[in-house]
Amino acid sequence: MAKNNKKQKAEKEESGWKFWLQTIALTIALYAVIMLAFKFTLANERVSGPSMQPTFENGEKLLAVKHTNIQRGDVIILKAPDEPGAFYIKRVIGMPGDKIVSKNNKMYINGKLYKESFLDAGSKLKEGDGNIFAGRAYSWTYDFTLSRLAQSPEYQQIYSKSYLNKVKKTNEVPSGTYFVMGDHRTVSKDSRLIGFIKKSSIVGEVKWRYWPMNKWTIF
Repeated sequence: MAKNNKKQKAEKEESGWKFWLQTIALTIALYAVIMLAFKFTLANERVSGPSMQPTFENGEKLLAVKHTNIQRGDVIILKAPDEPGAFYIKRVIGMPGDKIVSKNNKMYINGKLYKESFLDAGSKLKEGDGNIFAGRAYSWTYDFTLSRLAQSPEYQQIYSKSYLNKVKKTNEVPSGTYFVMGDHRTVSKDSRLIGFIKKSSIVGEVKWRYWPMNKWTIF
């Protein structure tokens, strides 16, 4: 009887150790999978600034998926071309080869009206007196063409004359680049000022807002 009790006790102790060893091993494996996912597949980012209001507010936390097939209208995280180490959140408006014209607060892509339903919420919000566009809606977009932007001082500081001459002539988004804008058009520092975004500068496409919890959204 005593031998049986000792055997049962030993088996119980062995079972307990196995359980904890398995738990530790699974925890390490899960941690490794998560780390690999964030290194190669996911990007965890925090919204900073007002440029995507009201779609995204300052301080919200997002998950972006790397290596996706970027399409017009996607919201992306990108490496800021004018601020080393910083990241911007913007929306893709122009794909490589697109001709872009903004006229009378409407966007035209390749000669066709581009319906921007994602600006509906912002069209109901107005800028305060402290803004140079006071009284304008967040979504209000001033007139421009890519050809005209190519003549701006900002673009002349970024690109060579030959590069700009091609943009002036074609009014097209250059190959391998994207034209991005913020949903809060009156305050956003985007491709109108910082130029075209290289594919290699895109960190990922925003897929999930997980914070604050009451605003969980899958995109």
